[in-house]
Amino acid sequence: MAKVYDFLHATNEVLSERGVKLPLPGQSTTTLETRAANGLTLQKRIAGEEGLQKMLEAAPEDQQHIYRFLAANCFGDYISRSGIDLATRELLTFSMLISLGGCDPQAKGHVSGNLRAGNSRAMLIDVVTQLLPFIGYPRTLNALRAIDEVVPYKAA
Repeated sequence: MAKVYDFLHATNEVLSERGVKLPLPGQSTTTLETRAANGLTLQKRIAGEEGLQKMLEAAPEDQQHIYRFLAANCFGDYISRSGIDLATRELLTFSMLISLGGCDPQAKGHVSGNLRAGNSRAMLIDVVTQLLPFIGYPRTLNALRAIDEVVPYKAA
């Protein structure tokens, strides 16, 4: 939170200056009762049912609860929200993961998710290019490797 605190205040100032009434209305599409099931459904759509099944089967019994939390919280509570479309949300998720660094397997998974959501290899590379001055070359090169492993370059 400390890394984004100033950004949140600046964003709220810009929104207020542009006449956006704050706080924004809630954008949740799930309830406590539906978040786990809806999250898992959305996670399957983004990750692909087969890939997700392999990941869940490979996880040891004592770690299964983390994967249930992931489906309910990340996908059920956040990614399922209204306000922006899935393609944009996937681009933002990919951007955050590559900016954090150390999330290479997750970034690779969200390259696939971006493709399933309708974003292209070219769009992902455009995003990485725009982030380069902010995230540096090591994270940029890791992001490019994730893209290349999921959707290799094909010369025209």
